[in-house]
Amino acid sequence: MSEIFKITGIYTDLYQLTMGQVYYQDRRRDWTGYDYFFRKLPFGGGYVVFAGLIDVLEALADLQFTSDDLDFLRSQGFKSEFLNYLKDFRFRGTVYSVPEGDIVFPTRPVLRVEGNIIEAQIVETLVLNMLNFQSLIATKAARMRWVAGNRVLTDFGLRRAQGLGGYHASRAAMVGGFDSTSNVKAAADFHVPAAGTMAHAFIQSFDDELTAFRHFAEGMPVGCVLLVDTYNTIESGLPNAIRVAKEMEASGHKLNGIRLDSGDLAYLSKRSRYMLDEAGLRYVKIAASNQLDEYVIKSLLDQQAPIDIFGVGTSLVTGQPDAALDGVYKLCLADNKPRIKISETLKKTTLPDRKQVFRVLDQNGMFYGADAIALNDEKRVDHMFDPFEPYKSLSLRGLKQEPLLDKVMGNGQILLEQKPLKEIAGYCHERLAKLPDEYKRFQNPHNYKVGVSKTLMDLRDELKNKFEGELI
Repeated sequence: MSEIFKITGIYTDLYQLTMGQVYYQDRRRDWTGYDYFFRKLPFGGGYVVFAGLIDVLEALADLQFTSDDLDFLRSQGFKSEFLNYLKDFRFRGTVYSVPEGDIVFPTRPVLRVEGNIIEAQIVETLVLNMLNFQSLIATKAARMRWVAGNRVLTDFGLRRAQGLGGYHASRAAMVGGFDSTSNVKAAADFHVPAAGTMAHAFIQSFDDELTAFRHFAEGMPVGCVLLVDTYNTIESGLPNAIRVAKEMEASGHKLNGIRLDSGDLAYLSKRSRYMLDEAGLRYVKIAASNQLDEYVIKSLLDQQAPIDIFGVGTSLVTGQPDAALDGVYKLCLADNKPRIKISETLKKTTLPDRKQVFRVLDQNGMFYGADAIALNDEKRVDHMFDPFEPYKSLSLRGLKQEPLLDKVMGNGQILLEQKPLKEIAGYCHERLAKLPDEYKRFQNPHNYKVGVSKTLMDLRDELKNKFEGELI
Protein backbone atom coordinates (compact mmCIF):
# COMPACT_ATOMS: atom_id res chain seq x y z
CA MET A 1 0.00 0.00 0.00
CA SER A 2 1.67 3.19 -1.19
CA GLU A 3 -0.38 5.73 0.75
CA ILE A 4 -2.47 6.03 3.87
CA PHE A 5 -5.85 4.36 3.49
CA LYS A 6 -8.20 6.55 1.44
CA ILE A 7 -11.64 7.09 2.99
CA THR A 8 -14.56 6.97 0.56
CA GLY A 9 -18.33 6.67 0.92
CA ILE A 10 -18.27 2.94 1.61
CA TYR A 11 -16.22 3.48 4.77
CA THR A 12 -19.41 2.78 6.69
CA ASP A 13 -21.59 -0.02 8.00
CA LEU A 14 -23.91 -1.69 5.51
CA TYR A 15 -27.06 -0.75 7.37
CA GLN A 16 -26.33 2.95 6.94
CA LEU A 17 -26.65 2.44 3.18
CA THR A 18 -29.66 0.14 3.31
CA MET A 19 -31.50 2.72 5.43
CA GLY A 20 -30.30 5.41 3.03
CA GLN A 21 -31.79 3.58 0.06
CA VAL A 22 -35.16 3.32 1.80
CA TYR A 23 -35.08 7.03 2.64
CA TYR A 24 -34.27 7.76 -1.01
CA GLN A 25 -37.14 5.60 -2.28
CA ASP A 26 -39.50 7.34 0.15
CA ARG A 27 -38.25 10.73 -1.09
CA ARG A 28 -37.07 11.58 2.41
CA ARG A 29 -34.77 14.58 2.44
CA ASP A 30 -35.92 16.12 5.72
CA TRP A 31 -33.39 17.85 7.94
CA THR A 32 -32.11 15.74 10.84
CA GLY A 33 -29.77 16.15 13.76
CA TYR A 34 -27.62 13.59 15.56
CA ASP A 35 -25.74 13.95 18.85
CA TYR A 36 -22.36 12.33 19.41
CA PHE A 37 -21.70 11.50 23.07
CA PHE A 38 -20.44 8.68 25.28
CA ARG A 39 -21.84 7.09 28.41
CA LYS A 40 -18.86 5.60 30.25
CA LEU A 41 -15.49 7.07 31.17
CA PRO A 42 -12.52 4.91 30.14
CA PHE A 43 -9.71 3.63 32.36
CA GLY A 44 -11.74 4.16 35.52
CA GLY A 45 -10.85 7.83 35.12
CA GLY A 46 -12.66 11.10 35.57
CA TYR A 47 -12.56 12.72 32.11
CA VAL A 48 -12.04 12.27 28.36
CA VAL A 49 -9.87 14.35 26.03
CA PHE A 50 -11.79 15.06 22.82
CA ALA A 51 -9.68 14.32 19.73
CA GLY A 52 -10.11 13.61 16.04
CA LEU A 53 -12.32 16.56 15.08
CA ILE A 54 -10.31 17.94 12.16
CA ASP A 55 -9.91 14.45 10.69
CA VAL A 56 -13.68 14.00 10.78
CA LEU A 57 -14.30 17.37 9.16
CA GLU A 58 -11.74 16.76 6.41
CA ALA A 59 -13.22 13.32 5.73
CA LEU A 60 -16.74 14.76 5.53
CA ALA A 61 -15.64 17.60 3.23
CA ASP A 62 -14.05 15.15 0.78
CA LEU A 63 -16.50 12.27 1.09
CA GLN A 64 -17.72 10.73 -2.15
CA PHE A 65 -18.43 7.38 -3.74
CA THR A 66 -15.94 6.22 -6.38
CA SER A 67 -16.89 4.21 -9.43
CA ASP A 68 -15.41 1.15 -7.74
CA ASP A 69 -17.59 1.83 -4.68
CA LEU A 70 -20.70 2.02 -6.84
CA ASP A 71 -19.80 -1.17 -8.71
CA PHE A 72 -19.43 -2.99 -5.42
CA LEU A 73 -22.74 -1.69 -4.10
CA ARG A 74 -24.42 -2.72 -7.35
CA SER A 75 -23.09 -6.25 -6.79
CA GLN A 76 -24.68 -6.16 -3.33
CA GLY A 77 -28.13 -5.56 -4.80
CA PHE A 78 -28.48 -1.79 -4.38
CA LYS A 79 -30.81 -0.18 -6.90
CA SER A 80 -29.62 1.89 -9.84
CA GLU A 81 -31.66 4.94 -8.84
CA PHE A 82 -30.02 5.09 -5.42
CA LEU A 83 -26.57 4.48 -6.91
CA ASN A 84 -27.13 7.41 -9.27
CA TYR A 85 -27.87 9.54 -6.23
CA LEU A 86 -24.68 8.34 -4.56
CA LYS A 87 -22.68 9.08 -7.71
CA ASP A 88 -23.11 12.79 -7.03
CA PHE A 89 -23.11 12.47 -3.23
CA ARG A 90 -21.37 15.14 -1.18
CA PHE A 91 -21.86 15.92 2.47
CA ARG A 92 -23.65 19.26 2.61
CA GLY A 93 -24.52 19.24 6.27
CA THR A 94 -23.63 21.27 9.34
CA VAL A 95 -21.49 20.27 12.32
CA TYR A 96 -21.39 21.82 15.78
CA SER A 97 -18.64 20.75 18.13
CA VAL A 98 -16.57 21.51 21.20
CA PRO A 99 -12.96 22.44 20.37
CA GLU A 100 -10.54 19.60 19.82
CA GLY A 101 -8.45 19.07 22.93
CA ASP A 102 -11.25 20.06 25.29
CA ILE A 103 -12.15 17.96 28.32
CA VAL A 104 -15.52 16.24 28.02
CA PHE A 105 -17.74 14.08 30.21
CA PRO A 106 -20.41 11.37 29.86
CA THR A 107 -23.96 11.80 28.52
CA ARG A 108 -23.55 15.37 27.29
CA PRO A 109 -23.35 16.19 23.57
CA VAL A 110 -19.78 16.58 22.33
CA LEU A 111 -20.64 17.10 18.67
CA ARG A 112 -23.83 17.45 16.62
CA VAL A 113 -24.21 16.56 12.94
CA GLU A 114 -27.10 18.05 10.98
CA GLY A 115 -28.01 17.27 7.40
CA ASN A 116 -30.59 15.71 5.18
CA ILE A 117 -31.67 12.36 6.51
CA ILE A 118 -29.63 10.33 4.01
CA GLU A 119 -26.30 12.08 4.37
CA ALA A 120 -26.50 12.39 8.15
CA GLN A 121 -27.21 8.65 8.36
CA ILE A 122 -24.43 7.55 6.02
CA VAL A 123 -21.68 9.41 7.94
CA GLU A 124 -22.52 7.93 11.37
CA THR A 125 -19.95 5.14 11.28
CA LEU A 126 -17.20 7.45 10.03
CA VAL A 127 -17.83 9.95 12.84
CA LEU A 128 -17.89 7.27 15.53
CA ASN A 129 -14.84 5.45 14.19
CA MET A 130 -12.61 8.52 14.22
CA LEU A 131 -13.79 10.29 17.35
CA ASN A 132 -14.06 7.23 19.59
CA PHE A 133 -10.56 6.00 18.80
CA GLN A 134 -8.65 9.26 18.90
CA SER A 135 -10.45 10.45 22.04
CA LEU A 136 -9.58 7.18 23.78
CA ILE A 137 -5.88 7.42 22.90
CA ALA A 138 -5.65 11.14 23.70
CA THR A 139 -7.15 10.44 27.12
CA LYS A 140 -4.63 7.67 27.77
CA ALA A 141 -1.83 10.02 26.75
CA ALA A 142 -3.12 12.79 29.01
CA ARG A 143 -3.08 10.45 32.01
CA MET A 144 0.57 9.69 31.34
CA ARG A 145 1.40 13.35 30.86
CA TRP A 146 -0.19 14.18 34.21
CA VAL A 147 2.06 11.78 36.12
CA ALA A 148 5.18 12.37 34.01
CA GLY A 149 5.23 16.09 34.72
CA ASN A 150 7.74 17.85 32.47
CA ARG A 151 9.59 14.68 31.47
CA VAL A 152 9.67 13.71 27.82
CA LEU A 153 7.01 11.29 26.55
CA THR A 154 7.59 9.54 23.24
CA ASP A 155 5.13 7.38 21.32
CA PHE A 156 6.77 4.05 20.45
CA GLY A 157 3.53 2.26 19.58
CA LEU A 158 3.29 1.88 15.81
CA ARG A 159 4.57 -1.69 15.74
CA ARG A 160 1.97 -2.78 18.29
CA ALA A 161 -0.97 -0.80 16.93
CA GLN A 162 -3.99 -2.30 15.18
CA GLY A 163 -2.88 -1.81 11.59
CA LEU A 164 -3.29 1.68 10.20
CA GLY A 165 -4.83 2.78 13.49
CA GLY A 166 -1.28 3.47 14.58
CA TYR A 167 -1.23 6.55 12.34
CA HIS A 168 -4.10 8.31 14.12
CA ALA A 169 -2.97 6.92 17.47
CA SER A 170 0.25 8.90 17.09
CA ARG A 171 -1.73 12.04 16.33
CA ALA A 172 -4.03 11.52 19.31
CA ALA A 173 -1.03 10.92 21.58
CA MET A 174 0.26 14.38 20.66
CA VAL A 175 -3.13 15.94 21.44
CA GLY A 176 -3.00 14.31 24.87
CA GLY A 177 0.44 15.68 25.67
CA PHE A 178 3.16 13.48 24.15
CA ASP A 179 6.26 15.23 22.84
CA SER A 180 7.35 13.07 19.92
CA THR A 181 6.74 9.85 18.02
CA SER A 182 8.78 7.08 16.45
CA ASN A 183 6.16 7.01 13.65
CA VAL A 184 7.95 8.79 10.83
CA LYS A 185 4.86 9.13 8.62
CA ALA A 186 2.86 10.70 11.45
CA ALA A 187 5.75 12.98 12.38
CA ALA A 188 5.99 14.25 8.80
CA ASP A 189 2.25 14.68 8.22
CA PHE A 190 1.44 16.24 11.59
CA HIS A 191 4.63 18.32 11.89
CA VAL A 192 5.72 16.86 15.23
CA PRO A 193 9.19 15.69 16.30
CA ALA A 194 10.31 12.22 15.25
CA ALA A 195 12.30 10.32 17.85
CA GLY A 196 14.06 7.00 18.08
CA THR A 197 17.13 5.20 19.33
CA MET A 198 18.43 1.82 18.14
CA ALA A 199 17.40 -1.83 18.30
CA HIS A 200 19.11 -4.73 20.02
CA ALA A 201 19.54 -6.26 16.55
CA PHE A 202 21.91 -3.44 15.58
CA ILE A 203 24.21 -4.30 18.49
CA GLN A 204 23.90 -8.04 17.90
CA SER A 205 24.93 -7.59 14.26
CA PHE A 206 28.45 -6.58 15.38
CA ASP A 207 31.02 -8.85 16.97
CA ASP A 208 30.97 -6.82 20.18
CA GLU A 209 28.91 -4.12 21.88
CA LEU A 210 31.61 -1.44 21.99
CA THR A 211 32.15 -1.62 18.25
CA ALA A 212 28.40 -1.34 17.68
CA PHE A 213 28.20 1.74 19.87
CA ARG A 214 31.18 3.36 18.12
CA HIS A 215 29.70 2.82 14.66
CA PHE A 216 26.33 4.19 15.72
CA ALA A 217 27.87 7.27 17.36
CA GLU A 218 29.95 7.93 14.27
CA GLY A 219 26.96 7.54 11.95
CA MET A 220 24.46 9.42 14.17
CA PRO A 221 26.48 11.87 16.28
CA VAL A 222 23.55 14.27 16.80
CA GLY A 223 20.85 13.06 19.17
CA CYS A 224 22.67 9.77 19.71
CA VAL A 225 21.03 7.42 22.24
CA LEU A 226 22.64 4.08 23.05
CA LEU A 227 20.65 1.01 24.09
CA VAL A 228 22.58 -0.47 27.01
CA ASP A 229 20.74 -3.67 28.02
CA THR A 230 21.55 -6.09 25.17
CA TYR A 231 24.00 -8.12 27.26
CA ASN A 232 24.49 -6.71 30.75
CA THR A 233 23.39 -3.18 31.58
CA ILE A 234 25.73 -2.46 34.50
CA GLU A 235 28.74 -4.61 33.62
CA SER A 236 28.79 -4.02 29.88
CA GLY A 237 26.28 -1.59 28.44
CA LEU A 238 26.94 1.38 30.75
CA PRO A 239 30.76 1.15 30.74
CA ASN A 240 30.78 0.92 26.94
CA ALA A 241 28.35 3.82 26.61
CA ILE A 242 30.50 5.93 28.94
CA ARG A 243 33.61 5.11 26.93
CA VAL A 244 31.91 6.09 23.66
CA ALA A 245 30.53 9.27 25.29
CA LYS A 246 34.06 10.32 26.20
CA GLU A 247 35.24 9.59 22.66
CA MET A 248 32.37 11.70 21.32
CA GLU A 249 33.40 14.58 23.56
CA ALA A 250 36.89 14.39 22.13
CA SER A 251 35.49 14.72 18.61
CA GLY A 252 33.28 17.68 19.51
CA HIS A 253 29.99 15.85 20.02
CA LYS A 254 27.92 14.76 22.99
CA LEU A 255 26.04 11.58 23.73
CA ASN A 256 22.39 12.52 24.10
CA GLY A 257 21.27 9.58 26.20
CA ILE A 258 21.11 5.92 27.08
CA ARG A 259 18.02 3.72 26.93
CA LEU A 260 16.94 1.02 29.36
CA ASP A 261 14.52 -1.51 27.87
CA SER A 262 14.37 -4.32 30.43
CA GLY A 263 14.95 -5.26 34.03
CA ASP A 264 14.29 -3.27 37.18
CA LEU A 265 14.01 0.18 35.66
CA ALA A 266 14.02 2.01 38.99
CA TYR A 267 17.21 0.31 40.19
CA LEU A 268 18.95 0.43 36.80
CA SER A 269 18.15 4.09 36.21
CA LYS A 270 19.53 5.05 39.64
CA ARG A 271 22.67 3.02 39.09
CA SER A 272 23.06 4.43 35.58
CA ARG A 273 22.67 7.99 36.80
CA TYR A 274 25.35 7.43 39.43
CA MET A 275 27.79 5.93 36.94
CA LEU A 276 27.19 8.64 34.36
CA ASP A 277 27.59 11.42 36.92
CA GLU A 278 30.76 9.87 38.29
CA ALA A 279 32.12 9.92 34.76
CA GLY A 280 31.31 13.62 34.39
CA LEU A 281 28.39 12.91 32.06
CA ARG A 282 25.60 14.65 33.95
CA TYR A 283 24.17 15.92 30.65
CA VAL A 284 23.48 12.40 29.36
CA LYS A 285 19.77 11.63 29.64
CA ILE A 286 18.20 8.36 30.69
CA ALA A 287 15.37 6.96 28.61
CA ALA A 288 13.24 4.00 29.61
CA SER A 289 10.84 1.78 27.69
CA ASN A 290 9.30 -1.71 28.04
CA GLN A 291 5.55 -2.07 28.72
CA LEU A 292 5.11 1.32 30.33
CA ASP A 293 1.76 2.88 31.20
CA GLU A 294 0.56 5.62 33.54
CA TYR A 295 0.73 3.34 36.57
CA VAL A 296 4.27 2.12 35.89
CA ILE A 297 5.45 5.68 35.21
CA LYS A 298 3.88 6.84 38.46
CA SER A 299 5.52 3.97 40.36
CA LEU A 300 8.93 4.72 38.88
CA LEU A 301 8.70 8.39 39.79
CA ASP A 302 7.40 7.57 43.26
CA GLN A 303 10.61 5.54 43.65
CA GLN A 304 12.56 8.64 42.52
CA ALA A 305 13.86 6.91 39.41
CA PRO A 306 15.98 9.53 37.57
CA ILE A 307 14.37 8.87 34.18
CA ASP A 308 14.20 11.79 31.74
CA ILE A 309 12.41 10.18 28.80
CA PHE A 310 9.62 7.59 28.72
CA GLY A 311 8.99 5.62 25.52
CA VAL A 312 5.47 4.21 25.62
CA GLY A 313 4.06 1.76 23.10
CA THR A 314 1.43 -0.92 23.45
CA SER A 315 -0.67 0.43 26.30
CA LEU A 316 -0.86 3.85 24.65
CA VAL A 317 -1.83 3.05 21.07
CA THR A 318 -4.22 0.21 21.99
CA GLY A 319 -5.89 2.13 24.81
CA GLN A 320 -5.32 -0.62 27.36
CA PRO A 321 -7.17 -1.94 29.24
CA ASP A 322 -10.40 -0.52 27.76
CA ALA A 323 -9.53 -0.67 24.04
CA ALA A 324 -12.64 1.32 23.01
CA LEU A 325 -14.65 4.40 23.92
CA ASP A 326 -18.39 3.71 23.86
CA GLY A 327 -19.36 6.83 21.94
CA VAL A 328 -22.79 6.78 20.26
CA TYR A 329 -24.60 8.77 17.56
CA LYS A 330 -28.24 9.33 18.40
CA LEU A 331 -31.02 11.06 16.50
CA CYS A 332 -32.32 14.16 18.28
CA LEU A 333 -34.15 15.95 15.47
CA ALA A 334 -36.01 14.91 12.29
CA ASP A 335 -38.22 16.96 10.00
CA ASN A 336 -37.54 19.85 12.41
CA LYS A 337 -39.25 17.95 15.20
CA PRO A 338 -37.51 16.82 18.40
CA ARG A 339 -37.02 13.05 18.53
CA ILE A 340 -36.34 10.68 21.41
CA LYS A 341 -35.28 7.09 21.95
CA ILE A 342 -36.93 5.49 24.97
CA SER A 343 -35.33 2.70 26.96
CA GLU A 344 -36.34 0.61 29.93
CA THR A 345 -33.71 2.52 31.86
CA LEU A 346 -33.67 6.32 31.98
CA LYS A 347 -29.89 6.25 31.43
CA LYS A 348 -30.44 5.11 27.84
CA THR A 349 -33.31 7.46 27.08
CA THR A 350 -31.92 10.16 24.81
CA LEU A 351 -32.23 13.92 25.06
CA PRO A 352 -34.29 15.44 22.22
CA ASP A 353 -33.82 18.47 19.98
CA ARG A 354 -30.85 20.78 19.33
CA LYS A 355 -28.85 21.46 22.46
CA GLN A 356 -26.09 23.63 23.87
CA VAL A 357 -23.71 22.64 26.66
CA PHE A 358 -22.47 25.14 29.24
CA ARG A 359 -19.23 24.66 31.15
CA VAL A 360 -19.59 26.13 34.64
CA LEU A 361 -16.58 27.99 36.05
CA ASP A 362 -15.77 29.09 39.58
CA GLN A 363 -14.63 32.56 40.60
CA ASN A 364 -11.01 31.65 39.75
CA GLY A 365 -11.82 30.42 36.25
CA MET A 366 -11.37 26.79 37.24
CA PHE A 367 -13.88 24.15 36.18
CA TYR A 368 -16.61 24.10 38.81
CA GLY A 369 -17.27 20.40 38.29
CA ALA A 370 -20.51 20.77 36.34
CA ASP A 371 -21.64 20.87 32.70
CA ALA A 372 -25.23 21.90 32.03
CA ILE A 373 -27.12 20.72 28.93
CA ALA A 374 -29.79 23.10 27.67
CA LEU A 375 -31.96 23.61 24.62
CA ASN A 376 -30.15 25.46 21.87
CA ASP A 377 -31.93 28.79 22.39
CA GLU A 378 -31.26 28.96 26.15
CA LYS A 379 -28.59 31.48 27.09
CA ARG A 380 -27.59 30.01 30.45
CA VAL A 381 -28.80 27.53 33.07
CA ASP A 382 -29.46 28.78 36.60
CA HIS A 383 -30.59 25.42 37.95
CA MET A 384 -29.62 22.02 36.56
CA PHE A 385 -31.14 18.64 37.27
CA ASP A 386 -29.60 15.17 37.26
CA PRO A 387 -30.93 13.62 34.02
CA PHE A 388 -31.39 10.21 35.64
CA GLU A 389 -32.33 11.17 39.18
CA PRO A 390 -34.35 14.41 38.72
CA TYR A 391 -34.79 14.91 42.46
CA LYS A 392 -31.08 15.79 42.53
CA SER A 393 -30.38 19.32 41.41
CA LEU A 394 -27.73 22.02 41.62
CA SER A 395 -28.06 25.80 41.65
CA LEU A 396 -25.71 27.58 39.22
CA ARG A 397 -26.81 31.13 39.94
CA GLY A 398 -24.01 33.66 39.93
CA LEU A 399 -21.53 31.27 38.32
CA LYS A 400 -19.89 32.01 34.99
CA GLN A 401 -20.91 29.70 32.13
CA GLU A 402 -19.24 29.24 28.75
CA PRO A 403 -21.10 27.68 25.80
CA LEU A 404 -19.08 24.85 24.30
CA LEU A 405 -20.73 23.86 21.00
CA ASP A 406 -19.75 26.06 18.05
CA LYS A 407 -20.47 25.73 14.35
CA VAL A 408 -17.40 24.19 12.71
CA MET A 409 -18.86 23.12 9.35
CA GLY A 410 -21.60 24.63 7.20
CA ASN A 411 -22.96 23.29 3.90
CA GLY A 412 -20.16 20.74 3.91
CA GLN A 413 -17.45 23.42 4.15
CA ILE A 414 -14.99 23.51 7.05
CA LEU A 415 -15.39 26.74 9.01
CA LEU A 416 -12.86 25.90 11.69
CA GLU A 417 -9.47 27.53 11.52
CA GLN A 418 -7.05 24.64 11.20
CA LYS A 419 -4.43 24.83 13.91
CA PRO A 420 -1.06 23.09 14.27
CA LEU A 421 -1.20 19.95 16.36
CA LYS A 422 1.11 21.60 18.90
CA GLU A 423 -1.47 24.35 19.41
CA ILE A 424 -4.27 21.80 19.93
CA ALA A 425 -2.09 20.00 22.47
CA GLY A 426 -1.45 23.32 24.20
CA TYR A 427 -5.18 23.95 24.44
CA CYS A 428 -5.66 20.48 25.96
CA HIS A 429 -2.97 21.29 28.51
CA GLU A 430 -4.69 24.57 29.40
CA ARG A 431 -8.07 22.90 29.82
CA LEU A 432 -6.67 20.09 31.94
CA ALA A 433 -4.97 22.68 34.14
CA LYS A 434 -8.45 24.10 34.87
CA LEU A 435 -9.73 20.67 35.94
CA PRO A 436 -9.11 20.18 39.68
CA ASP A 437 -6.81 17.30 40.57
CA GLU A 438 -9.53 15.29 42.28
CA TYR A 439 -11.02 14.59 38.83
CA LYS A 440 -7.64 13.48 37.46
CA ARG A 441 -6.54 11.02 40.12
CA PHE A 442 -6.40 7.33 39.17
CA GLN A 443 -8.13 5.92 42.22
CA ASN A 444 -11.78 6.91 42.79
CA PRO A 445 -11.73 10.18 40.85
CA HIS A 446 -14.33 12.75 41.82
CA ASN A 447 -17.57 12.56 39.84
CA TYR A 448 -17.98 15.48 37.41
CA LYS A 449 -21.65 16.46 37.38
CA VAL A 450 -23.61 16.65 34.14
CA GLY A 451 -27.15 18.00 34.37
CA VAL A 452 -30.00 19.29 32.23
CA SER A 453 -32.03 22.47 32.29
CA LYS A 454 -35.63 22.38 33.48
CA THR A 455 -36.84 23.18 29.98
CA LEU A 456 -34.93 20.31 28.40
CA MET A 457 -35.96 17.88 31.11
CA ASP A 458 -39.61 18.85 30.63
CA LEU A 459 -39.37 18.29 26.86
CA ARG A 460 -37.77 14.87 27.35
CA ASP A 461 -40.42 13.83 29.85
CA GLU A 462 -43.22 15.13 27.63
CA LEU A 463 -42.03 13.06 24.65
CA LYS A 464 -41.33 10.06 26.84
CA ASN A 465 -44.83 10.14 28.32
CA LYS A 466 -46.35 10.64 24.87
CA PHE A 467 -44.77 7.53 23.36
CA GLU A 468 -45.21 5.42 26.47
CA GLY A 469 -48.87 6.45 26.51
CA GLU A 470 -49.29 5.21 22.96
CA LEU A 471 -48.16 1.75 24.09
CA ILE A 472 -50.87 1.42 26.73
